[in-house]
Amino acid sequence: MKMHAMKMRWVAAAAVLLVAAGCASTSKVMLGQARAPIDPSQVQVYSTPPAGSVEIAQLESSSAVGFGTQGQTDAAVARLKRDAAALGANGVILMGVGSSGSPVGMSVGAGSYGSRVGGGLGIGIPTTQRKAAGVAIWVPNPQPVPRLPAQQIPAR
Repeated sequence: MKMHAMKMRWVAAAAVLLVAAGCASTSKVMLGQARAPIDPSQVQVYSTPPAGSVEIAQLESSSAVGFGTQGQTDAAVARLKRDAAALGANGVILMGVGSSGSPVGMSVGAGSYGSRVGGGLGIGIPTTQRKAAGVAIWVPNPQPVPRLPAQQIPAR
């Protein structure tokens, strides 16, 4: 009996790892010519296209599954920047950030083997995935984005 329970735990753990591994993703549609890859730290995020920018690709990325945290949003935007950098883009026009979630699930099961009977109940926890969409661009002469010191950033 203990061996069976141990096998079931390993199977469940493997299933969770397989699902988690496939949760973060990116898709792209090429709109122009890719350039030589650059460092992702050189990619700036824009809300509107700068003058003279050239579109390279439309990108969509998602974070790993979690509970809708700011960290997931940051991860989805960082993935956009990495993917843009891989295409040689030095900018990303952020088109939007949103969420998609899984509904609460419940399942009941029962079975028998010889004279043994067993049953179970499973309840799913609702989780979300943050998604970010943007356009990878190349800006001929990018201007540094001014940043305010932490004490000057207005509170929300």
